[in-house]
Amino acid sequence: PMTDASNGQKPAPGFRVSRKFLPYLLSLPALFACIGILVPFVTAVVYSLQRYRLSQPFARKWNWGQNYLDLLSDASFWNTVKVSVTYAVLTVSIELLLGLGIALLLQKRSRVNNFVSIMLLMPLMTAPALAALMWKLMTNPGFGILSYLAGVAGFANMTWASDPVTAMFTVVLVDVWVYTPFIMILLLAGLRSLPTQPFEAAALDGVPRLFVFWRITLPMLTPFLLTATLFRVIESAQQFDIIYAMTQGGPGDKLMVFQVRAYLDFFQSTNVGRSAALLMILWAIVYALSNAFIKNWLRLRERQRGNA
Repeated sequence: PMTDASNGQKPAPGFRVSRKFLPYLLSLPALFACIGILVPFVTAVVYSLQRYRLSQPFARKWNWGQNYLDLLSDASFWNTVKVSVTYAVLTVSIELLLGLGIALLLQKRSRVNNFVSIMLLMPLMTAPALAALMWKLMTNPGFGILSYLAGVAGFANMTWASDPVTAMFTVVLVDVWVYTPFIMILLLAGLRSLPTQPFEAAALDGVPRLFVFWRITLPMLTPFLLTATLFRVIESAQQFDIIYAMTQGGPGDKLMVFQVRAYLDFFQSTNVGRSAALLMILWAIVYALSNAFIKNWLRLRERQRGNA
């Protein structure tokens, strides 16, 4: 029988892989993930360059970018861009301010602060579509608790998401409720990981807290702020579940963001080519934003290393 030359023991039974093939075996999951991503992406690119309707499958043909030209000359497309940008700016701005404020309040380690931070994570554990349905019930004009409280506060007949004036306010409110805990916990981790020496020196010198925040805390927290902003901008630009669950892009086209417009074009209008072109434009916007944020983050990190 064969024995291990190093210790005189028999090799353990079972499946053995040569070291020469081990790197290829370990890279298989990444390869499958890339294939799973690239196949739908390439399919969407092909569809976006075709005149393709599900209602006319045999009339499918190449139109080589005509879908994009039609979108750029369509007023509804620019309304979609406007609504998407407005939604992303409002949600990310409010969530950053609230998340930073809550993180500053919970910065000191204590049992109470730890318990409160865990409780504040509860909305983040709720599926966004389910959260939207919950808020839809709470804002129902007939029996919703929030409609009742609004009436008590003097806002009678508040119609929330069904009113073109307050529809954006309503979905932004739901988004803020769901995703502010994400920014809060990310910034809280950043605050608690900052070095204590600068703050101790500032306390010994009697430096005002506001000055410490603007000159010490905020600059050191900037990488965490950029990371949180990047994640939330990408998510807000691709928003679908909250808006579709509450209004399906309505009333009218007041909440017609990219994902909802593409979904309706595909399943209601059966216009696969236009829907794919919309999604490719959204991908290009998200890709450009991600590159800008990552370059700024890397530049900031290099600057901090140089200062250190």
